[in-house]
Amino acid sequence: MAVVLIRAVILYVVITFSLRLMGKRQLGELQPSELVVTILISNIASIPVEDSSMPMIMGVVPILTLVCLDVIISGIMLKSAKFRKLMIGSPRVIISEGMILQREMRRLRYTVDDLVEAMREQQIFDINEIHYAIVETTGKINFLKKKDFQNAEKQDISCGGSTENPPSVIIRDGITDNEQLGLLGLGMGWLKQQLRENDVSEKQVFLMVADKNGKNTIIKRQEGM
Repeated sequence: MAVVLIRAVILYVVITFSLRLMGKRQLGELQPSELVVTILISNIASIPVEDSSMPMIMGVVPILTLVCLDVIISGIMLKSAKFRKLMIGSPRVIISEGMILQREMRRLRYTVDDLVEAMREQQIFDINEIHYAIVETTGKINFLKKKDFQNAEKQDISCGGSTENPPSVIIRDGITDNEQLGLLGLGMGWLKQQLRENDVSEKQVFLMVADKNGKNTIIKRQEGM
């Protein structure tokens, strides 16, 4: 038992030192080649710990060899842009000027759920706010908001508030804007239910606004109007 403990401690120190040589602090910062090295190191390190009959040198040497190889490859990538692109690829644009590049997303095997999840991680909940979206070589998606939403966000921060989904007009002067209703993802069934709950017909509504969460305000048409 003591032998296994000592071997584990030695390998822990070696692996920690090796990862420090690679110069990355988080798993999300690793390039594909560095991630491969990390996975291989974890597999190699587990063998001497599980098999106490194996000499420690059989675990330490391969680990240091992989790290040295990674350092050499990193040095070559610094000198050669073509080699760097070959090894880790290049950033890819998946939203350009507010338009989703569906072919590029398919080529990268990114789904709509992947895009929406990445948006939520950066506190973006409306696709209409995005001007550009770029997939980095690490797989992370970075977003650039449209100027109008950037200014709105700064105003909210300065006022101590938070950015909310802006409401849209879905009924104006008794006429439903089906396009806006569809963009909100609410549907005619939802609209009819809200009208029933408020005991009002479409023609009796002067103005109705709603956000994507279904929060709405109905202003009835005044009698005689």
